Amino acid sequence: MAKYLLLYAGGSMPETDEQRDAVMKAWDGWFHQLGKGLVDGGNPFSQSKKVSADGSIANGTSDASGYSIIEADSLDAATDLAKGCPVLQGGASVSVFETFEVM
Repeated sequence: MAKYLLLYAGGSMPETDEQRDAVMKAWDGWFHQLGKGLVDGGNPFSQSKKVSADGSIANGTSDASGYSIIEADSLDAATDLAKGCPVLQGGASVSVFETFEVM
């Protein structure tokens, strides 16, 4: 099975304890559904910096807000699994990238 990076963009964070608890329960349920296909549950992103080819550094401007890594039989299968991701409930989008081993 190949590994897939799920890159989350946008969305909102829960504003109350009740909302946070509901979101965490949704994540727990989704992780349970993924089972052994979950490679790395990931984390949300905070601040970022961008390093250019010339070595200059600037504040990051990406709308990426987090990631997870899963295993699936195909890009289509990984995309179907991504449809259950709780970030979608908060208005985020999920991009699914197939990775490949080179090292």
